[in-house]
Amino acid sequence: MEAENNLDKEIFFNPISSDKITENPGLLPYAHHVGSAIIRPLDKGKTKGNAMKAMYQQTGNQLTQIKDQVELLIKQAQEIHDRINISELIYKADCGVKPVVGETYFLYEKAEDSYLISLISPEEWGHKMPYHFIAEVNLLADHTWNVVRKLKDITI
Repeated sequence: MEAENNLDKEIFFNPISSDKITENPGLLPYAHHVGSAIIRPLDKGKTKGNAMKAMYQQTGNQLTQIKDQVELLIKQAQEIHDRINISELIYKADCGVKPVVGETYFLYEKAEDSYLISLISPEEWGHKMPYHFIAEVNLLADHTWNVVRKLKDITI
């Protein structure tokens, strides 16, 4: 009987090639039997597409923040420019009173290149205002003028 067992072992031929079998099937990069976990190949195009979408969204958010900051700086620079222009007009203007720090004054254009500082607001003139209103201003402690409101862009 031993001779028959030895003969059976010698005659058996495995139809699976030796490079397709392993002693440790759990380490294979693919399922090795029907009950194994499903392993699906990675869709590299989809992964790259999602990464690109996230990158564009993030950089878009950052660019929007920078754009908002730039717009704020432009607005602040325009306000400073307006203060300079109005201050120059005020220092050229006729003024019947000595300006007091903290008080509100009104700048009017009397004629071409002729200006007036007044305590009378445009609303207090009534129906017929004798001058063209330019701006409402406050005198600050450092003797610069804060523009409270203006009617139009001021250019000198």
